Amino acid sequence: MDNAEGSQSQGGIRERSNGHYDEEVWGARESLRRNAGLNKISVDEITPLLDSGSDSERENSEDRTETEWAGHADFEGLTWWHKPSMFWLLAPFFLLTLAMGGILVPKLNLILSLVCREYFIESKDNYLLKPIIGTMSMKHSILDSDDQRCRIPEVQALATKFMLSLTIVAGILSAVMAPKLGALSDRYGRLKLLIITSLGAFLGEIITILAGTYPDVVHYRWLLVGAVFDGLCGSFTAGMALTHAYASDCTAPPKRAVAFGYFHACLFSGIAIGPLIAAYLVKKTGSIVTMFYFALCIHTLFIFYIFLIVPESLSKKRQLLAREKYAAEIGDRFNNGPIGWKATLRRANILAPLRILYPTGPGTSPALRANLILLSAVDTIIFGVAMGAMTVVVYYMGYQFGWNTSQISVFTSIVNSCRVTALVIVLPLLNYIVRTRRANNQRRMSGFATPEPNSGSDTLDLSIIRTAVCFEIIGYGGYALVRSEGLFVVAGMIASLGGVGSPTLQSALTKHVPQDKVGQLLGATGLLHALARVVCPLIFNMIYAWTVKPFPQAVFVVLSCCFVVGFVCSWFIRPNIYLEDTTTQRGRTTPKPDPDILVDEEITGL
Repeated sequence: MDNAEGSQSQGGIRERSNGHYDEEVWGARESLRRNAGLNKISVDEITPLLDSGSDSERENSEDRTETEWAGHADFEGLTWWHKPSMFWLLAPFFLLTLAMGGILVPKLNLILSLVCREYFIESKDNYLLKPIIGTMSMKHSILDSDDQRCRIPEVQALATKFMLSLTIVAGILSAVMAPKLGALSDRYGRLKLLIITSLGAFLGEIITILAGTYPDVVHYRWLLVGAVFDGLCGSFTAGMALTHAYASDCTAPPKRAVAFGYFHACLFSGIAIGPLIAAYLVKKTGSIVTMFYFALCIHTLFIFYIFLIVPESLSKKRQLLAREKYAAEIGDRFNNGPIGWKATLRRANILAPLRILYPTGPGTSPALRANLILLSAVDTIIFGVAMGAMTVVVYYMGYQFGWNTSQISVFTSIVNSCRVTALVIVLPLLNYIVRTRRANNQRRMSGFATPEPNSGSDTLDLSIIRTAVCFEIIGYGGYALVRSEGLFVVAGMIASLGGVGSPTLQSALTKHVPQDKVGQLLGATGLLHALARVVCPLIFNMIYAWTVKPFPQAVFVVLSCCFVVGFVCSWFIRPNIYLEDTTTQRGRTTPKPDPDILVDEEITGL
């Protein structure tokens, strides 16, 4: 073997451009494939013998040339209906968001009606008892406000406190369960855990239907049991994290931001269209409970679809490998870790899953830990502001401009349409121009399929994140400054363009860890989202309540400052930092040395 060749391969070790060394299995089959050039995707095999020089033929040859990614190796040779893809989940996920968006207003009105009914049953004003019981049949439109007796402060306060109880119960339990479900999905597959997340909502809808249909038998406080089921199964927060984990299993790292963007587009489309479907169904049937039957059917369809049709994204080999690594970690912790009640309390800590954001050991670095913490912080800020600002924006539009429900619905539709457009058109177009076209050019020039390894966040990811946060700052700053209705709508459209930031952040996070840690990482972000879902609405609603009289725009100033903090944090994120997987290489498990496997020197006779 000459010196040049020896520098490339010594003892099965290949040097990378960054100075690291990748371990590779050089068996007889792989050696023959390399020496014979079988790994090369030849341009001659996919282009005419006589090249006419037309650009269209070159583009067709590029389209037929698949870009390599190690994650696709597990599914080579499978039929299309056995091969996982993010497109398997797009349609059912959209239906889930329709159900989630559709039951928001009906559930608020149903709880208000049930609380009002119970309030007057328990009150001493017996002369009001019969009229209320007679009219509270749950068969009035969700926009009906004829029962003015239910608009009294006492009933409003009781309904608000009960809704807060439901949110806290589901939020805290989902914060505990989301990271556990995410870590379990790394070891036992995504689909089983995805079914569990939908099962919690399924049980919750059954209890809601019973409470709305038989209020004399099923007290409205039974809805807390439904919230417990929903939280124990991870709630929608865990479902979103597992959906992203499934997409990351079957999508190359450079394309994950686009894949996550499609799911976010489904989310906002469902939130925008769901209330329209709910209004139609309630008006057609005359019953609020109808929408919960609709949601129950969607959850049933989703469970059977996932169980019977969707292929698993994690191969058995990867699942077994993840279980072995987990068992080794548990054994090492049991044998060498601390013992006693302090160690038990430390393991029971609700924030313990966040350790994945501060990895230690071989392959880690301070830059990696800083990136994970900063990315998750910016992601939590964006999610928390989005959750906390929803009700504040609605209240503010009614207070400042006197808008009614239909006008607020039009504003919501315009803003969500802009957000979906950015996610479905702008984000994929940026990815194509910057990443896909460059890969196609490299493929055409070299004749080789361009590898797509996990290389951490690139400059495009960071540019999109920073630009998205800038749009959010401008939009929410506009909310605080403008006083006209038209400019307020324009500010909302600008802020909606920042919607491309959240899927890009989630994608960037998955690029920092090996594939067997993606579920655990997204579960940790699910924990942060669940906590933000509880804390942020409380804080921002309290700020608005305290400042609505002297300066109602104060809450938007606070929200803009939160985005400024996120923008500053984004500039400390470094590109091309990631944790290498020392167990697998090029999508294949590294086996133990086998004396029967021939090495390169024995094959080539050198």
